[in-house]
Amino acid sequence: MTKEERFEELRQKMLKSAREGIKEAYSSEEYALIQAINAYLETNKSYNLAYERLTEWAGIYFPDRRFTSSRTLTEFALSVAQETNTKSAMGRVMNEDEKKSFGRFAEMSRNMDESMKALEVYLKAASTRILPNVTYLTDEKIAAELLSKAGSMERLATMPASTVQLLGAEKSLFKHLKFGSKPPKYGVIFKLPEVNSASRETRGRIARAYATKLTIALKADYYTKKFIAEGLKESLNKTIKMIKAAPVKEKKPDQQHQKWRPRPERGGGQGGKWQKGPGGPGRWKKGAGRPDRRRMNK
Repeated sequence: MTKEERFEELRQKMLKSAREGIKEAYSSEEYALIQAINAYLETNKSYNLAYERLTEWAGIYFPDRRFTSSRTLTEFALSVAQETNTKSAMGRVMNEDEKKSFGRFAEMSRNMDESMKALEVYLKAASTRILPNVTYLTDEKIAAELLSKAGSMERLATMPASTVQLLGAEKSLFKHLKFGSKPPKYGVIFKLPEVNSASRETRGRIARAYATKLTIALKADYYTKKFIAEGLKESLNKTIKMIKAAPVKEKKPDQQHQKWRPRPERGGGQGGKWQKGPGGPGRWKKGAGRPDRRRMNK
């Protein structure tokens, strides 16, 4: 066997090993669920924009009509596009070219609505299969979105409760670390009715309680495959009742969030201090810190 033949044989073995590795890596359904939830969220944004555009477009022909839902508007637009007489008492008279464009855009909106319904059916089925405990505690969309933010089931199951609590709030977290703004208290978990309907003083604690139970549920979904969500749900409801019934502690003035201010420059006499102003947040005064020791020694 020549050198070129040995090299080709080794190359074929490496290609076969790479193909098997890729196939094994994507063998789990969790990656299809990630793509499905991303497709649903992106389609939902596009559908909302299309609904707004269709509303404004219909307003120039029928300004006296009011539509209660996007589905009602879409069906009305499709029926108008198929009619021969489309005169309105107040709006512009629609010609044939406008009618075709208006009808095609309405049909596109209806197709997007039907696609989202089909995605919802798959999300519910797949989330129940892959994340039964998490889906029981939240819902299929939030469970799939948590998986999408983590990237894989293994990584999501090994995350601590504090990280699960902030999944989806990466921008706010980095803004806090860079500029000193208020730290985020919740991410995707905020979509839960128990969190977004609670008072501002209790939202953070309820989100943390949810994240703690979700961490236990994730480990059960990934490692043991046991359904323990009913007991977790009962314990979580008791914790939420205790949080809502507990008196809210008033923050002391020194515990209030302080705005970010620049660090003092290094070197003697180049420091400063923050002076509060009577009508504003104040200003940073250079040279008002500790005196230069070198000048004092002289």
